[in-house]
Amino acid sequence: MGDDASGSGGGGAGAAEPLLKRARYHPSCPGCRVDRRKEESEGFPFTELSCLWLVTICSSLPIQSLFPFLYFMIRDLHVAKEEEDIGFYAGFVGASYMLGRALTSVLWGVVADKHGRKPVLVITLFSVVIFNTLFGLSSSYWMALTTRGLLGLLSGMLGPVKAYATEVCRKEHGHLALSLISSSRGIGLIVGQAIGGYLAQPADKYPDIFSVNSIFGRFPYFLPCLSISLLAVVALVACFWLPETLHIHTEDTILDNSTEDVEQTISDTNAEQNGGGCLSLFTNWALMSAITVYCIFSLQDVAYAEVFSLWAVSDRKYGGLSFSSQDVGSVLSISGLLLLIYQILIYPSVAKSIDPITLVRRVALLTVPLLSSYPFMPALSGFILQLAVNCASFLKNSFSVTTMTVFSILINDAVSQDLRASANGLSITLMSIFKTIAPAVAGVIFSWAQKRQTALFLPGISYYDFFVTCTKFYILESS
Repeated sequence: MGDDASGSGGGGAGAAEPLLKRARYHPSCPGCRVDRRKEESEGFPFTELSCLWLVTICSSLPIQSLFPFLYFMIRDLHVAKEEEDIGFYAGFVGASYMLGRALTSVLWGVVADKHGRKPVLVITLFSVVIFNTLFGLSSSYWMALTTRGLLGLLSGMLGPVKAYATEVCRKEHGHLALSLISSSRGIGLIVGQAIGGYLAQPADKYPDIFSVNSIFGRFPYFLPCLSISLLAVVALVACFWLPETLHIHTEDTILDNSTEDVEQTISDTNAEQNGGGCLSLFTNWALMSAITVYCIFSLQDVAYAEVFSLWAVSDRKYGGLSFSSQDVGSVLSISGLLLLIYQILIYPSVAKSIDPITLVRRVALLTVPLLSSYPFMPALSGFILQLAVNCASFLKNSFSVTTMTVFSILINDAVSQDLRASANGLSITLMSIFKTIAPAVAGVIFSWAQKRQTALFLPGISYYDFFVTCTKFYILESS
């Protein structure tokens, strides 16, 4: 029956034939070459995923790297009339990147589905090299706002990279590949903030190395941005080792007796039940429900990321911790190291023992008391304060990475390969809209909270805590 090329066999063979059709191999198609390699080798593609891991980390570094020094940057740009207004202006700079990404994520997903995943990765890294460097050289508030917005406009790899991760390896390794991408993204977000915390204002922190009259003294936030841009150059070079996975077929077709396309055919068959083309994404209930909850989670996650740094460096009289940017960098560095250990040693066992939906619900439930503990930390000091902040930071970031991994798996499983980048692009667009709102709203609430430390109703920083707690309860209800 396997030799029946015409598919005209009788009986029960007809039902199985659409799924087990003979594959057609196109020698000039990069996607076919990747599929042939996967068919011939059952091993895990360490080289490709190692390069992809590096690329994802380097593209994620600039997203939140500004938060540890953003408070001081807005202060030095002299745009805020009062100290309590710094958070207000900082929120819009933090939101500009997400606004730019929200406007173009679907477009980049369509480009990746038509022209390949690899070109989108290269463009994203190239934009990091250019615009992240220019952000570090910002001499005005509007220059900082513009360069962050342009960086977001050209950062289109988050959707395609998730599609690429599942396509470059065999189906049985797909969830592990997505886990690696989510962990590298989570690590990149945290390490980026650590770089921003350690390397900002180098002339003040390391006067023996950096002169006040040097470029790093005149532009105190240039060094962390330059360091990230140089790492992006390394990732750009690593892209040359990544094969293209998109199927681009020409007329040179060779019939292949293997069934290497069976898994993709089954995926296509499942996707066809939801219609065809990009418009079918909006009628795919599994996809849209996953994206909806993911967006709500992203709203509070980015709000937390910005407010944590602003809160930590704020004076204790405003409910903060009076940390320096270097102190914030130390907390985030420890969190990044522990997060890597968690992702390698702990998360795989957790993912095997708990189904994805239940895992998200438990993470959301545990996050509520965790976030509620932050307003009480300014009452601590010394080693106890450092222990409490580091433990809370690690737990919050591990919860974030777990949630990102689960939703990446759910979104990719909901569609076939030909719509995978578009689906991820749609999720990134909607998520970026929420992430655009989050820093601006969180910055406004944080600034307002610092002005009402002695209010009777929701005094001080507890107003922000109330905001994220309500968001978490909504996630619990939605999931």
